[in-house]
Amino acid sequence: MSVVGIDVGYQNCYIAVARSGGIETIANDYSDRCTPACVSLASKNRIIGNAAKSQIITNFKNTVHGFKKFHGRAFDDPFVQGEKPKLPYSLHKLANGNTGIKVRYLDEDKVFTVEQITAMLLTKLKETSEGALKKPVMDCVISVPSFFTDAERRSVFDASQIAGLNCLRLINDTTAVALAYGIYKQDLPTAEEKPRNVVFVDLGHSSYQVSIAAFNKGKLKVLATAFDPYLGGRNFDEVLVDYFCEDFKGRYKLNVKENPRAVLRLHQECEKLKKLMSANSSDLPLNIECFMNDIDVTGKMNRTQFEEFCAPYLTRVEAPLKAVLEQAKLSRDDIYAVEVVGGATRIPSVKERIGKFFGKDISTTLNADEAVARGCALQVHFFHADTHYVRYPLLECEVFGKNHAAPFSKVITFHKKEPFDLEAFYSTPQELPYPDHRIGCFSVQNVVPQPDGDSSKVKVKVRVNVHGIFTVSGASLIEKQKGEGGEEVQMDTEPLVQNEGKAEDQTKMQVDQEGQSQGDQQSEDASSCSKEGVPGDKQDPAAGGSRPKSKVKSIDLPIITNTIRQVNKDILNDFVEYEGQMIVQDKLEKERNDAKNAVEEYLYDLRNKLCGVYEKYITEEVGSQLTLMLEDTENWLYEEGEDQPKHIYVDKLDALKRFGQPIEDKHRECEDRPRAFEELGKKLQLYMKAVDCFKQKDERYMHLNVEEMSAVEKCVTESMVWMNSKMNAQSKIPITQDAVVQVADIIAKIQAKAQSGGSVRRRLIIAARPLMAPLPSKEQGAKERQRGVHRPSLPQERWKWTERSSVQQRTKVLRPFPSLPSSTIQAEVPGPSLHVYQPLSRVFCAVVFQCRPVGLFSFGGISFLFWDRLCDNAVLSLSKRLKPE
Repeated sequence: MSVVGIDVGYQNCYIAVARSGGIETIANDYSDRCTPACVSLASKNRIIGNAAKSQIITNFKNTVHGFKKFHGRAFDDPFVQGEKPKLPYSLHKLANGNTGIKVRYLDEDKVFTVEQITAMLLTKLKETSEGALKKPVMDCVISVPSFFTDAERRSVFDASQIAGLNCLRLINDTTAVALAYGIYKQDLPTAEEKPRNVVFVDLGHSSYQVSIAAFNKGKLKVLATAFDPYLGGRNFDEVLVDYFCEDFKGRYKLNVKENPRAVLRLHQECEKLKKLMSANSSDLPLNIECFMNDIDVTGKMNRTQFEEFCAPYLTRVEAPLKAVLEQAKLSRDDIYAVEVVGGATRIPSVKERIGKFFGKDISTTLNADEAVARGCALQVHFFHADTHYVRYPLLECEVFGKNHAAPFSKVITFHKKEPFDLEAFYSTPQELPYPDHRIGCFSVQNVVPQPDGDSSKVKVKVRVNVHGIFTVSGASLIEKQKGEGGEEVQMDTEPLVQNEGKAEDQTKMQVDQEGQSQGDQQSEDASSCSKEGVPGDKQDPAAGGSRPKSKVKSIDLPIITNTIRQVNKDILNDFVEYEGQMIVQDKLEKERNDAKNAVEEYLYDLRNKLCGVYEKYITEEVGSQLTLMLEDTENWLYEEGEDQPKHIYVDKLDALKRFGQPIEDKHRECEDRPRAFEELGKKLQLYMKAVDCFKQKDERYMHLNVEEMSAVEKCVTESMVWMNSKMNAQSKIPITQDAVVQVADIIAKIQAKAQSGGSVRRRLIIAARPLMAPLPSKEQGAKERQRGVHRPSLPQERWKWTERSSVQQRTKVLRPFPSLPSSTIQAEVPGPSLHVYQPLSRVFCAVVFQCRPVGLFSFGGISFLFWDRLCDNAVLSLSKRLKPE
């Protein structure tokens, strides 16, 4: 199972995975590493990614894009209301006040939540990952903008659950970029040295983020983050769209903004023009054919004009840069480098302003589009790294300050007599890019006073987890215990901080314990409340140091959580189930389309071949009949067969193949039959040559007897007769008729002859091996010595090879050849060639045949290398009789 990093952008998405010693960006089924963040809903299925982007214009009312900015926002949010007129699809107010998206799906009007739409996109990214990695993908790390609030992060996290993904972490975009930058740096300062401060500027399609990260070897710390959530590349696109709308209205009398389809086309062309102007400062044309009312429109723009129109947006670039330096309390001289990512940073004027502000050259060592996804993939391997920061302080009694590290847990102590509520909110709403500064309300239940009527001590553990989401993870009541003899043991007390509340209900609250953790479990252990019998509180400084340790009992308390804009668990489960149903529907529709395409593909392929390679294999009558059938099928396919169930297309394809398959078989048989006969003929000629050599008393075949060779000759003769008869019969019939002999029959004949030869065939193979290469002459040896080639003398060893049989017994003395290297002794033997190798002190005998080496056999201190598994028995018998003289 693999873990991937996912960058879900406003316009495009990227997937990265760590494997093969590096980070790899995954390509989708269009061989594109960029997947558009588009979801198109149709009458039978969903279309997501590249295919959905192509339907933005044709199916604009049901193609959803740019939905990331609606996560965790209410329908009445001023930002949502401001975006509503710009969208080609419809927004809808949900029952809980959140923003919904209204489309037509399965021929019904449906309202989907933003979480459901995002889950559809994540489902597509998951399928892309599994297709590329060839293994299931369940775990992931997802990037979110650094300015996303608690509600927005919860919304993205819920979307990952609906898609069936286990989100290990929601990581800030700029933090992921910092990881991608620093992980491969080898020249970072050590932990004792001053850290290297790097500024990361991310100007994407719809948002602008800046962060400063401090790097040491093995350590990354994000010092500060600033942002402009409403500045991005789309603002520059809108400048061009507004200009050309006014231009076309004056020159062509076209009111473009009244036609959503025309606006979308103009947006696409203006985006292309903006990219061209980044690389070219001259006048560039804009041409759109049949723009509105069948009118072709043209326009032009240059970079200077473009920068003048975008001046209000360009001036907003510097504000986050100043803010991030102030937060980090650094000067421009403390900055080592400025790295830019995001598509909009390719605009020359943007890079110029950033470089001018810092007084440094802009660095573009990172992939501007893929850096976030690559950082997410790296975060999988450094899941416990301390790199995530909370953007805003929380709670009226500030528990987590601005830029506080996360994950982090703290324990707050209250003195209460009854259940109470905790409300969490951001304390600086003016800095919040979100209209509602509330996070949620957490009700602590089952709080009762002490037996003597005093307030009970309640310890509440609050936590910002790895996703940057605030939670109240637990609460416990500390109960007084009686000492021995019924004496009450006094409870520990602590310095107290007064809550701001009603005078009659003032209670005490103290942030009494805090500890940064490297993971959820570690944090739980570090800041857990003390259990029964364990001293869990500090001693009262006024009580003196002589009193004995106190005993307390901790009782866990239930907590009711009510967070803002979060999907209810029951509804979330329904969304998960419905997503599964939509996945099944998409799969069925894909199978149906594949079956339809198979009919269409086979139809056109067969029609083309009937007029080509298949023409000579059919009669004119059959050809006319089949052509008429194909025409009828084509007409049916584009009329009443346009929308049929899968089994109808399968039956239609089978009906076509009943006519087309015999013709295809004839063509294949006619092509393969000559090659099969040729192969059979070569095999028979090889055996006949061996028989002729045996009859001519060739020494190589004298180890075979007459009976064996007679059987071989008879078998070859029968096969020759069979082959000639089949070839003659086949040549007498027309090519349009069925063949006399099939290729499969010929192959079976070859295999049968190969098996029937048995040991005779193997012995023929051994005999066919040449005995010995010719030895070099004396003249050649003299020339070698003149060139400085030295051949040391060989040990004059004598070997004897004996062959025993019931008929004869022969012995031949084997002598070494002086012309061979000193490490080799080669001898002539009847049949195979024998090589004796003497590296160091070991002796190796190799029997060389025409096959590759297959094994090594040791016997009597001598190792024998076998070259043909078929001849193991023969070689083993030979090696047992091979002894030095």
